[in-house]
Amino acid sequence: MAVSVLDLFSIGVGPSSSHTVGPMRAARRFTAELEASGTLSRIARVKAELFGSLGATGIGHGSDTAVIIGLAGFDPESVHPESVAHTAGDAVESHRLPLAGTHEIAFDRARDVVFHRRRSLPGHPNGMRLTAFDAGGDRLVEREYYSVGGGFVVAPDQLDAPLAAPTIPEPHPFADTRELLDRCRDSGLSIAEVMHANEMTQHDGDAFRAQLLEIWSVMQECVDNGCRRTETLLPGGLKVRRRAPRLHAHLLERDETETNDPMAAMEWVSLYALAVNEENASGGRVVTAPTNGAAGIIPAVLHYFARFVPGADEDGIIDFLLTAGAIGTLLKRNASISGAEVGCQGEVGSACAMAAAGLCAALGGTPEQVENAAEIGLEHNLGLTCDPIGGLVQVPCIERNAVASVKAINAARLALAGDGAHRVSLDQAIATMREVGAAMKTKYKETSRGGLAVNAVEC
Repeated sequence: MAVSVLDLFSIGVGPSSSHTVGPMRAARRFTAELEASGTLSRIARVKAELFGSLGATGIGHGSDTAVIIGLAGFDPESVHPESVAHTAGDAVESHRLPLAGTHEIAFDRARDVVFHRRRSLPGHPNGMRLTAFDAGGDRLVEREYYSVGGGFVVAPDQLDAPLAAPTIPEPHPFADTRELLDRCRDSGLSIAEVMHANEMTQHDGDAFRAQLLEIWSVMQECVDNGCRRTETLLPGGLKVRRRAPRLHAHLLERDETETNDPMAAMEWVSLYALAVNEENASGGRVVTAPTNGAAGIIPAVLHYFARFVPGADEDGIIDFLLTAGAIGTLLKRNASISGAEVGCQGEVGSACAMAAAGLCAALGGTPEQVENAAEIGLEHNLGLTCDPIGGLVQVPCIERNAVASVKAINAARLALAGDGAHRVSLDQAIATMREVGAAMKTKYKETSRGGLAVNAVEC
């Protein structure tokens, strides 16, 4: 298994997995290499260059801040959101940066973080180059990285490399949905059980379960934080109003006086998604699921399961996450979860498919019904463009998560009403997403140079 569930559901900060978490990881990886090679003490300056989609929308996504934080030695999994602004602000004001947290160097953001808005590196739309210089201005180390979606970062020679074989052979390997269903039929296991057996070649059972439940806990904390914010507007200049706190208060008040609204559950689902994505848009702590731009969908549907499904328990949540993770590995392996590569179909579409599959499994669906649910969720997001206004993960991203969360629940229920047989397979839908993404114009793939980004007034 080249990609673990714990890779797909990683804890980080907003507003973007590919444009914030990825650059932060790349910068930290760069400083770790400098430390390991003994070069760190010789460094007097580091220059970061961001290309393609990173260059076009990096300012709105906080990519410059992310690079600063990574160079300062922080990881997205452990950094506190408040430390991000504080550390970056100190570096900008003092013109000094604690490289790897220990070695202070000169820093000038205008000179040392460069956005190439019209240039790209050859391997992927999200490319970046980090260069370290000594006191005499000589280049000591230069590395290129690609942020390929979901916070995953690879070097140029890793882009087209075959997936690494696991150290311990997996009991139920699969490369596509057909193989996954075959493994389920041959073993009599569910998709979650197949995924769990494969994960056990890499992880200790108790620790792995605890990590999955920690992911669920962070999702719950994110929703709670988003519902309790007192700030009226989201940062970034678009003056987008926070809606989750007000909607939360409204739903609590209504629940005390009115309990027979047949759509009440769906309004709560929308609230959960809005709360997560407003937290993400303001740089809060979120779970990439599988990306930050689509981070609200799986938590919203999981909250629906936990709150509105009788008998929901921790085992159901684990099954949900394992099943969603299995589908996510196929989407990443055989297409993309990067908005800069295939548009928002790769982010919201993937998350919708994963959430639909997870819910279907948690509700007792067969592997065939789960595959059907995922296919429905993906098929009806095909062609979705990524055209964020102002380069911010706000419009249309926040509402889009709420809509896709409800769509995922509908997809799961449609699949459960059938026997698993359907006309279009998930493999075919994934292949279509890949082809549509390749044909999609660059301006619709997280550059803010097309669609809503140019047809909607920013201020």
